[in-house]
Amino acid sequence: MPVTPRGIMLFSVSSVALPATWGRLHGVWLAFRGLYSHGASAVGASLVLLFLILAVVGPWIAPYGENEQIFTAARQPPSSEHWFGADRLGRDVFSRVLLGTRDIFALAGLGTLLAVLSGTTVGLFSGYLGGWLDEGIMRLFDSLLAMPALLLALLLLGTIGQSRQGILFVIVVVYTPIVARVVRSVVLGVKNKGFVDAARTQGEPIPAILVREILPSVLPALAVEAALRFSYAIFLVASLGFLGVGVQPPEPDWGLMVSEARANVTQTPWALYFPAAAIALLVIGVNLMADGLKRVLQERD
Repeated sequence: MPVTPRGIMLFSVSSVALPATWGRLHGVWLAFRGLYSHGASAVGASLVLLFLILAVVGPWIAPYGENEQIFTAARQPPSSEHWFGADRLGRDVFSRVLLGTRDIFALAGLGTLLAVLSGTTVGLFSGYLGGWLDEGIMRLFDSLLAMPALLLALLLLGTIGQSRQGILFVIVVVYTPIVARVVRSVVLGVKNKGFVDAARTQGEPIPAILVREILPSVLPALAVEAALRFSYAIFLVASLGFLGVGVQPPEPDWGLMVSEARANVTQTPWALYFPAAAIALLVIGVNLMADGLKRVLQERD
């Protein structure tokens, strides 16, 4: 190994960068574990975990099919046979709420993941490079953020059509700017620090600097932001279903179930209350978890 200033710098930066990255990732994982040290965040994390388990095992434990009609059970209130009652078409509400969990995680979860990935990528490059590129991207994002999320989603779906892929695209477009701005703000604070200057001096390419030097500093804020975006995405998917422009009948979408039950709320109120309660519980759980994650990360800092 050459004993030159450049060689010594290469050894020190390259050998430390990867362990530092994994150290930050391990820190985020420990923060998730630390959620159970606070009452409210423990409740939130437990609710999210419960819904996630139901989404996975739902198809195997649902007593009825999502569109299975039992005409003799139509408008039946909650009972030992139908825990959440049956709707006006004789469909088991418990089975539909249970199977709808899978859809809400698939759409809101995958959409949030894509928005976080795209927002992180744009935020890293925009904040690091700066200049006219950063200014142009931020002004474009400002124009998107100036419009209410639901209104923007309706405009986009009206343009590209109603489909699951369209809903995913909407979530990505709506929430990428917010994630990008959060990531960019962190990048602006660390891009001129000594360890980043050292990586630049030794000639590391920009992608390597962003991933190995800057991304670890972004991860804590990104974890909290991802949890918040997920809660907003859940509400957005449910709102689109309620308005009839999201998941289409006869799928067991929670928002769509609330919309369909409105007309018969005096006869089958349980068909409205249970999916609405599922939406509320999951959103509350994710928000409590996000608040707890932020608190744990602040305590670690």
